Amino acid sequence: MPYRVMVVDDSAFMRKIISDLIEQDPDFEVSGTAANGREAIEKIGSVSPDLMTMDVEMPEMNGLEALKRIMKEHPLPVIMLSGINEQGMRETIMALELGAFDFIRKPSATTSSHDIKQVGRDLREQIRAAMTAKERKLAREKTLQLKELEVETPPSRQIQIPKAAIVPPKPKAEQEGWRSGAEQAAAAKEDVKRDTKRTMRKASDLGDAADRSKRASASAAPLEPLKPKVKRQSESDRPVKPASDIEPNAAAAKTPPSPPRRRTSFTDLVAIGTSTGGPKALKAVLEKLPADFPAPVVIVQHMPPNFTKSLAQRLNSLSALTVVEAEEGMALQAGTAYIAPGGFHLHVVSGTDGSYKVSLSKQGLRNGHRPSVDVMYESLLPLTSLKRHVVLLTGMGSDGARSMKLLYDSGVSSTIAESEETCVVYGMPRSAIELGCVSRILPLHEIGPKLAQDVK
Repeated sequence: MPYRVMVVDDSAFMRKIISDLIEQDPDFEVSGTAANGREAIEKIGSVSPDLMTMDVEMPEMNGLEALKRIMKEHPLPVIMLSGINEQGMRETIMALELGAFDFIRKPSATTSSHDIKQVGRDLREQIRAAMTAKERKLAREKTLQLKELEVETPPSRQIQIPKAAIVPPKPKAEQEGWRSGAEQAAAAKEDVKRDTKRTMRKASDLGDAADRSKRASASAAPLEPLKPKVKRQSESDRPVKPASDIEPNAAAAKTPPSPPRRRTSFTDLVAIGTSTGGPKALKAVLEKLPADFPAPVVIVQHMPPNFTKSLAQRLNSLSALTVVEAEEGMALQAGTAYIAPGGFHLHVVSGTDGSYKVSLSKQGLRNGHRPSVDVMYESLLPLTSLKRHVVLLTGMGSDGARSMKLLYDSGVSSTIAESEETCVVYGMPRSAIELGCVSRILPLHEIGPKLAQDVK
């Protein structure tokens, strides 16, 4: 049975083009269309789509507003169709944060037939990936539910009992109907211990009451001025401070801390690669890193030109780090994240003065991508004086896995892959895990704190 797709666009001409591109694959059928977000929400119950394509800019209710409602009321994979104007790109990035599966650039009336065919191929690939990811997620959830329903029983009577039929376990004596002599003796011994402790507690409470009475009567006597208490410390715990720090100047103590200074000298470098689901994943990771994070972060997100600039601006507004779209020759600084621009490979190169810089290239596509995660990771291989921390997040395909293996074999500080439970698409992390080059597999919410802990 083909997957049911709903096409949402305010242009009847575009709805026809998108529908025809989708139905070139017999596994997909367009089961309904809508002219704006409001109409899509009204129809979603009767159409029951498996997936939806959504134009970003529409009258009455645009794609962003509709997506919020859909993710809340009828969660399903949504692929955004974005124009190339600045507003459309910004809203596309926000849509990905809200849970859209991915996006494609919307064809226009002037788009060549060759480019329209490419849009069709990209769209069908994304629909298939979304359906595969959805089915894997449902299968995983079903497996977890079955595990929750399992009840441990003797091997000779291994059965599965529905969760609703499970009653709270009876005491062991009632379950088995007997206890051995040794068990009874042990139980009696525990009873004696509990009674002894209870008696000692009562005696202690009486003693405390007597002490309180003595203190109350003593409080009536005149008191001498007391010297401030000083917390005793062992020699090993007591910090060694200069004499000027023992009694800090009061005025200096009121001076507000200065903002973190970006450092060009650092000992660690973090490299992150991601694709489908990446904008939301990057937000989750970068938000957990402090402004004074003592390392630069270089990032490859599979994304077309111009969209990476909107992504950098959005992440910069949400993260304590400074986030920029990388430019040729930029010197890397701690506390700054550099996103490879769409259409360019990003390399990290060392300078003669001991600094590290961004180098961009227009070399051929790698794994079908430019920028490519593999290309960025490979540029880190000669940088052996740095502690390199390599991260692979959600994404289709296997870009980054082979070069992560090379880095792992060369002895980098850490390699981290996002776990399947939080991935939008598990392709890239799974490929690295299957190569045996991942030192930690972590859910998304743990990756940022782990990097902050490792990079000091």
